[in-house]
Amino acid sequence: MLQEKIKQFTQEIEQFKASSAADVENFRLKFLVSKGIVKSLFEEFKSVSNEEKRVLGKVLNEFKQLAENTFQEALSAFGKEKAAIKRQEGDLTLPGEGLQLGSRHPLSLVRKEIVEIFKKLGFIVAEGPEIEDDWHNFSALNFPPEHPARDMQDTFFIKKQDGNDIALRTHTSSVQVRLMEAGKPPFRAIMPGRVYRNEAISARAHCFFHQVEGLYVDENVSFADLKQTLFHFVQELYGEGTKVRFRPSYFPFTEPSAEMDISCTICKGAGCNLCKGSGWVEILGCGMVDPNVLENCGIDSKKYSGFAFGMGIERITNLKYEIKDLRLFSENDVRFLSQFETELI
Repeated sequence: MLQEKIKQFTQEIEQFKASSAADVENFRLKFLVSKGIVKSLFEEFKSVSNEEKRVLGKVLNEFKQLAENTFQEALSAFGKEKAAIKRQEGDLTLPGEGLQLGSRHPLSLVRKEIVEIFKKLGFIVAEGPEIEDDWHNFSALNFPPEHPARDMQDTFFIKKQDGNDIALRTHTSSVQVRLMEAGKPPFRAIMPGRVYRNEAISARAHCFFHQVEGLYVDENVSFADLKQTLFHFVQELYGEGTKVRFRPSYFPFTEPSAEMDISCTICKGAGCNLCKGSGWVEILGCGMVDPNVLENCGIDSKKYSGFAFGMGIERITNLKYEIKDLRLFSENDVRFLSQFETELI
């Protein structure tokens, strides 16, 4: 009986001709898997008499060799097609494809570093809405109606609500107002966030960008406190020995006001394109909080004083990573972003 089966399946194998990878796979499943014909014949071989085993043993081994050789020949002809079919069918035995890790955006890296530096100085992080009313974005910050200082910022106005202009905030100073209105001094906080201005997009300007502003209000706060705070910040961010200078300036919400420059991080003060040959680069504006702003927020300006500062994260990032085109930050070009893989935290 066993001999007849071997003869029958031998003829079937000899007549087998594969025309596709699917035929090869069907042959393997029929003859060579653990529950296939070859295995079942060897199981049946165990129960025959010893005399038959001496005769059929060689025949059965030759049959097994025939099945394996036929499969290998067919596989060599259709192997690539078979692999493609397995992938299409979702072959779970194939090795998995590794997921490529991304990286943090350079603006996020710099923002995190700035926040960590000021946290060590006791500053908390405060946030507010990106859509603001006129009071918090302008009026409370000493921008009276028709004041020429309003022209310093090109604003995206959205609508009027109850006679009040609603706009995309032009600075995170509006968060300072909300913070002072909601509590009582002392305040020591930084306000990171996105801001919007109606400007033409170029390598040096964009219609949205990111700021970190800071506020410290308490009794007997002086300009010396402001200078020392910012000096420490610069040494932490750019390294010991970075030079700092303050120049008089004007902002409606601070008096006196100043702009702060640092020695160019590219040329180390020798003069280059970034610093326009001066050896200095402006990184932020600052000053003592105007008494009118304190009073607008319900704070006694005779008892309390404070300082405020604000910087663009893009400007800080440009200096840190020597990035010359502001548009790269918002284009999501993986070729640009992949340069910061080593900065993944």
